[in-house]
Amino acid sequence: MKAKEYLQQLQRLDTVINQKIKELDDLRLKSQSTGSVDYSKERVQTSPSGDAPFVKLIGRIIDLEAEINAEIDRYVDEKHRIINQIQGLKNPDYIALLFKRYVEFKKFEVIAVEMNFTYQYVLNMHGYALKAFEQLIKSEEK
Repeated sequence: MKAKEYLQQLQRLDTVINQKIKELDDLRLKSQSTGSVDYSKERVQTSPSGDAPFVKLIGRIIDLEAEINAEIDRYVDEKHRIINQIQGLKNPDYIALLFKRYVEFKKFEVIAVEMNFTYQYVLNMHGYALKAFEQLIKSEEK
């Protein structure tokens, strides 16, 4: 796996967690609303299932909360590991750049302003930082 792909794991995990939280919010909203009855259709008597309609939703909410908690735990572990690896670099500018880009998810324009460098210089430095990071993680695998 290339250094860039490796570092982008955090953003992917963050996106997955946020999507699941949105899904959870939707389920909670759905569980609080009352269903409507369509009176235009012919009524057919059915036997009741025994459970209220919201019981399945509550079960799904509980399962989704557990999934979210597991993803958050994984995210925290990955973030800690990646931060430690980034901090293993020798060049402090590389450390700052990779941290801002892959842990704080900042755009290059913002990073350039914060680090007081030109945009083009940040892009060039990013390439060198990724190469240094890739060498670092390859040496850790040995």
